[in-house]
Amino acid sequence: MEPPTSSRLNSRKRRKDGSGPNGATELDGIPPKMSRRLLGLREPAPFSDEVEIDYSKPYIRVTYEEAVRGTPLDRPVRVYADGIFDLFHSGHARALMQAKNLFPNTYLIVGVCSDELTHNFKGFTVMNENERYDAVQHCRYVDEVVRNAPWTLTPEFLAEHRIDFVAHDDIPYSSAGSDDVYKHIKEAGMFAPTQRTEGISTSDIITRIVRDYDVYARRNLQRGYTAKELNVSFINEKKYHLQERVDKVKKRVKDVEEKSKEFVQKVEEKSIDLIQKWEEKSREFIGNFLEMFGPEGALKHMLKEGKGRMLQAISPKQSPSSSPTHDRSPSPTFRWPFSTKTPPSSPANRSRNESAVTYDISEDEED
Repeated sequence: MEPPTSSRLNSRKRRKDGSGPNGATELDGIPPKMSRRLLGLREPAPFSDEVEIDYSKPYIRVTYEEAVRGTPLDRPVRVYADGIFDLFHSGHARALMQAKNLFPNTYLIVGVCSDELTHNFKGFTVMNENERYDAVQHCRYVDEVVRNAPWTLTPEFLAEHRIDFVAHDDIPYSSAGSDDVYKHIKEAGMFAPTQRTEGISTSDIITRIVRDYDVYARRNLQRGYTAKELNVSFINEKKYHLQERVDKVKKRVKDVEEKSKEFVQKVEEKSIDLIQKWEEKSREFIGNFLEMFGPEGALKHMLKEGKGRMLQAISPKQSPSSSPTHDRSPSPTFRWPFSTKTPPSSPANRSRNESAVTYDISEDEED
């Protein structure tokens, strides 16, 4: 696969232009892009006594301007950073990251002081020298580690490792009877300042441990460490165990209180919901009751309609006077069989019987 046209043009310009004493090129003040070194991302950084250096080639230190512009891939800027690196933390990693990114093409060498030098000039360390070497080896920004690094940098040490610049924060570091151990490096123009990370340091971490000593002692006792390993007396061991039990009881009581509060809160929420639903249903029930049994309710209208129907059924309306009248035909009289006499009747009906007899006689006479 062919590289892009722009990269080919840049390579032509670099070959065409003149170079400095260390092969540095100048391309209109723009540093060329360098490929990322992946050695430190796949395996630990090697120690300096494991790296072969070709001393047959003369070593000429690059200037700051050349380093900023960018150097060829085969001539990286060799930056040195040293320290104790006890309890390796993010502040250490950020300092090394800044040193690695000082220039476009940087080879970062990190010096780690031994236990002997550190205990003499600074104090006792939490991690021993081998642990500190190993921690720095596994930082992704480090290309090479120098074991048993010197406390004060000498010209012989700088020439042996072919160091171009020394990276450290700009705060004067007073030690070994000197106000600033990097003073001669600054005067030689080889100092490259970095920024400290506030709020994190090895001393801060140790201060936290000392301040909360009882907490960490109880923590490790609970995890299986013996009182002898923690340098804890028999009385303090029993005291820590008692405190641990008391804390467990307090935690249980606190959990019960929190659960009871949650239960009461849930009951209150449910009771509020029930009251709201009861109020809504009661309003609905009262409204329906008034619609049915109120002064102008449906029941009153139903009673009125029922009463009117009953009155109409009991006393229907009379027919109008203009309607024609029909005469009723006289009802026929009943005669006893085989007799011309009418049956006996009450005195009230005698008049009608007499008329009926006369009517019958007259009909016989006519016959």
